[in-house]
Amino acid sequence: MLAMTEPLTALPVEADDHQLAAWLATEAGRVLTELRTGPAARSTDPGALKAEGDATSQRFLADALARARPDDAVLSEEAADVSHRLTARRIWIIDPLDGTREFGEPPREDWAVHVALVVEGRLTVGAVALPASSLVFGTDPPPPPPPPHAGPIRMLVSRTRAHPATVVAAEALGAVLVPMGSAGAKAMAVVRGDADVYAHAGGQYEWDSAAPAAVAAAAGLHVSGIDGRELVWNKSDPWSPDLLICRDDLAGRVVDAMRVALAQSPKSTS
Repeated sequence: MLAMTEPLTALPVEADDHQLAAWLATEAGRVLTELRTGPAARSTDPGALKAEGDATSQRFLADALARARPDDAVLSEEAADVSHRLTARRIWIIDPLDGTREFGEPPREDWAVHVALVVEGRLTVGAVALPASSLVFGTDPPPPPPPPHAGPIRMLVSRTRAHPATVVAAEALGAVLVPMGSAGAKAMAVVRGDADVYAHAGGQYEWDSAAPAAVAAAAGLHVSGIDGRELVWNKSDPWSPDLLICRDDLAGRVVDAMRVALAQSPKSTS
């Protein structure tokens, strides 16, 4: 975990991929923070601010990656998909603004920037910036493992659409629910030790989960689908049905509880 420092003056083209990912997430976060706190933001409606945030961060990241890694493919929430990524050796998976809703609701802090790299199908690099908290988490150096927690399991859920199965599983585990926006913010809450389980059952895309999964795995956390399966990256359809990030000692219990809960609510999609 790093604190955001003074703006870096140049794109670190010669840096390794871990350093580049952290730089990209940090500087995109800085661009978004300036947009969110600048004079223009105070005179615009939340919808326009959110749209401008998505577009501005996308332009910054796309331009930086084109200069730093011109031969790599990119999969982004805010850009058209390109078929050549399926045969590319290296694919950056980015979410220029994860938690757009929360970004548009100052002073909320639960929004993020995601930058990840998949090499030959393996998720190898990731960085997640929490710009409103001035924090960046990367894969090298990795965050320290979260400290033990003696109380009830703290289980993260969407602050606007908690999946019914997650609520049922939490009850079975005797867990307390912790509402939060942004997949990146939720995952980093587990990394920081502010929560114990992020079990997302409602579906998301690879750009929502790749960078958080990379950072969480580097921190020694359990990362899988909610049924315990290994996650697959750079699929032709980037839709990912679910994600589990938690302390390793909780993984078996959470997987079992989620399986039972999903069987009881098979039609739940939110």
